Amino acid sequence: MELKKELKLIDVFCIATGAMVSSGLFVLPGLAHAQVGPAVILSYFLAGLLALIGVLNIAELATAMPKAGGDYFFITRGLGPAIGTVAGMLSWFSLSLKSAFALVGMAAFVRLIIAFNLQIVAVVLCLIFVALNFFGVKQASRTQVILVMSLLAILLVYVAWSLPQVNMNRFQEFAPYGMLAVLPTTGFVFVAYGGLLNISSIAEEIKDPQRTLPLGLILSLLITTLFYVAVVFTTVGLVEPAELDNSLTPISDGAAVSMGFIGLIVLGIAAIFAFVSTANAGIMSASRYPFALSRDKLYPDLFKKVHPKFRTPYVAILFTGLFIIIFLFLELDILVKVASTIVILAYILSILSVIVLRKSKLQNYRPGFRAPWFPWLQIVGVLGFIYIIIEMGTITMVLSAALIIVGILIYVFYGRKRVRGKEHALLYVMDGVTPKGQSYTTGMLEVELKEIIYERDNVIKDDFHQVIEKSTVLDIKEPMEIHQLFKLVSEKMSEKLDIKPEYFYTKLERREKESGTHITQDIIMPNIIIAQKWFFDVFMVRSREGIYYIHNDLKIRAAFFLIASRDQRNLMLRAHTYLSQIIGEQDFEKRWLEAKDEHGLKDIILLGKRKR
Repeated sequence: MELKKELKLIDVFCIATGAMVSSGLFVLPGLAHAQVGPAVILSYFLAGLLALIGVLNIAELATAMPKAGGDYFFITRGLGPAIGTVAGMLSWFSLSLKSAFALVGMAAFVRLIIAFNLQIVAVVLCLIFVALNFFGVKQASRTQVILVMSLLAILLVYVAWSLPQVNMNRFQEFAPYGMLAVLPTTGFVFVAYGGLLNISSIAEEIKDPQRTLPLGLILSLLITTLFYVAVVFTTVGLVEPAELDNSLTPISDGAAVSMGFIGLIVLGIAAIFAFVSTANAGIMSASRYPFALSRDKLYPDLFKKVHPKFRTPYVAILFTGLFIIIFLFLELDILVKVASTIVILAYILSILSVIVLRKSKLQNYRPGFRAPWFPWLQIVGVLGFIYIIIEMGTITMVLSAALIIVGILIYVFYGRKRVRGKEHALLYVMDGVTPKGQSYTTGMLEVELKEIIYERDNVIKDDFHQVIEKSTVLDIKEPMEIHQLFKLVSEKMSEKLDIKPEYFYTKLERREKESGTHITQDIIMPNIIIAQKWFFDVFMVRSREGIYYIHNDLKIRAAFFLIASRDQRNLMLRAHTYLSQIIGEQDFEKRWLEAKDEHGLKDIILLGKRKR
């Protein structure tokens, strides 16, 4: 059963924003200020720029493959199921830990107002959000919209109210520990942007993902970065440096200076909203990883169950909620750093997937958004992210490596035998460098990508679609004169209708003489009416070497022969219109000549844009 598509742009924006604005803003600035001083503002800005590289690549992958599981799904199709299993398990682990951390952080702020046991408060909140996600993504996303909009409104009031009170003298010694300290601190605060992966995991439930996903992600990152810089600038200008260093409530401290006790309470409430929104978004996103792994037979079938009424992956949600509750009783400091490292690793693998998918020349890899400046943007991103992982420290890297080994073992002992022969883009890249006649692929990935496009674009398989699927394709290897082509096509038509080839040949010759059949200089589309009833067919021809005319220099690279009985004339006219629209697409002839085989030629027509 498919997941329900209910998320709009506002939902995407709020889920992505809510996943970022929590500990990264309400806890980290004080710790980061102790490392770099007022230049912490620059560290947040640089981290946002680096996150933008990751977002642009995630947006490309998510618009090409808007499926549950996000980066796991992309990485599996790009780099293979072994690496994909590791990525999916680690992303689930990371998002679950971040949710647990957010719940604990929120409970800590609640305790500033009302004295309750921290773990009990966190467990109760976890159960509430599990229930919200169980009953539908729409209900969970509505809660997210309310939380995030309230949070941003409070932060906006804080900045607007406090800016006139900022002491600019606090910025005179902008980088007391030297400008070189800015870069390690950039790695430290990058955790604040780790939640952007969340949205790709629920891509399957987004309406119009080709437009909504990239717009929502980029908008969320830009606005969040702006808020980070503005809020941190304001806070640094309000709080004494000695008080700000290593403070775990820096924004509340700033509000207390500019707005008094009321400001302390209001920003405490804002922090609660932030932690709650992160926890909600984390449960929503993390649960889609075991669901996606199960659909690919890398996890047990139990996790792919979808509730018949609410259309949510309820087993995966309950499983994720259970583990988050367990994590609530652990020491989370090191584990949260590990979770952040894993998110960064997921960015690296996603960028590598973009590189491999583009180099594979997969015909049906058709993202609605393409990351610019390929491959230089990707190279800068990978190097930058590797630097951040190194800056995270040895302990974090060792623990992350241990988790990666666990993921590999899950694949080796459970998943490998269940997905034997599953294709990925790396195999297509290898095809491109192996001798002719030797191939590692069968076209299964092309078929899967085609089905994803059907689902993404809500393609209705109408009568034209059915005709193309059953049509005859002639892939001519040698140069050929136009009349020879007519004879060849006539013979193929004769086999289908048990009519002498001369009958069709005569009609094609007459049609060519009566009026030109050229759609473009390189493409012809002859159509003929026959005496039979209830018959319509399309013969498609590709000639890389060209079909030539004796009396001029024209060469035909593509030909579409439309043959119909009189009672199917309307279908023939519609087919002529549809083919003309598809042929008019940018780079049609280039894609037609580069198609790998007959299936690829059909896919160009089946996936072509046309007004239905």
